[in-house]
Amino acid sequence: MTPLRQRLIEDLTLRNYSPKTIRLYVDHVARLARYYGKSPDRLSRDDIRRYLLYLVEERKLAVGSYQQALAAFRYFYRWVLKRGDIVQDIRSPRSGRPLPVVLSPAEVGRLFAAMPSYKHRMILTTAYSAGLRIAETVNLQLTDIDSERMVIRVRQGKRKKDRYTVLSPVLLDMLRNYWWAARPESYLFPGRRRDRPMSVSTVQRACKDAQARAGIEKEVTPHTLRHSFATHLLEAGTDVRVLQALLGHSSIRTTSIYTHVSNRMIRETVSPLDRLHSSEATEPSQSETPA
Repeated sequence: MTPLRQRLIEDLTLRNYSPKTIRLYVDHVARLARYYGKSPDRLSRDDIRRYLLYLVEERKLAVGSYQQALAAFRYFYRWVLKRGDIVQDIRSPRSGRPLPVVLSPAEVGRLFAAMPSYKHRMILTTAYSAGLRIAETVNLQLTDIDSERMVIRVRQGKRKKDRYTVLSPVLLDMLRNYWWAARPESYLFPGRRRDRPMSVSTVQRACKDAQARAGIEKEVTPHTLRHSFATHLLEAGTDVRVLQALLGHSSIRTTSIYTHVSNRMIRETVSPLDRLHSSEATEPSQSETPA
């Protein structure tokens, strides 16, 4: 391991970045160095710009991946090399904000029914029932299920934040049956090693397979169930501020995207054509108008 890589890892660790973020930042800086065939501390501002242009024009990198690479370079040059001027004027690209894919309640049921593995089905059922990210779900421990207060504790969610979310009575009964059958010891959903959680990639593959078996044409991932949880609650009349707390969003703006996909709000909106038709129906026709 090079001294620069070691310094980057140590600095990120001291600032309490997650292992996943540390790995991603290190990988981005390493790819930059391989592209030019020299140490990143010998690169110029123009070198960074040309590499980012290469990612956009030749690699066709998605906006999110591009922003991740730029964040890694900003951190590395500002805080590790103390040369923030190299990345100071590099801006993130403007990006659209596509609406999330949402399953109907019937499609959620079909997805669960198409999963042959009891454990995989319980993982995705828990994620949907509580609006959890899939990484949060597989890292749940037995002690996180608080049946007295009817809440689920989410440890160290996104941005290292703890929170509580709803524990459905139906889910609690299902989890009790699951515990009786699987007898987990620490993690609620252990992998092959019982002292480790099941991997996210394993659940993602199981979800994709179930989508195909269920004949669902929408692009479905485990995160789709979190989107569906949020949208279904909004359609049931849940206040958006409550939903923000359940999802663990820092900003209400993030949560408000679900108002754009809520069918209830769309269905309850009256088209101006309906109003026009209604007003015309109440007016006398031309033949009925006195001469």
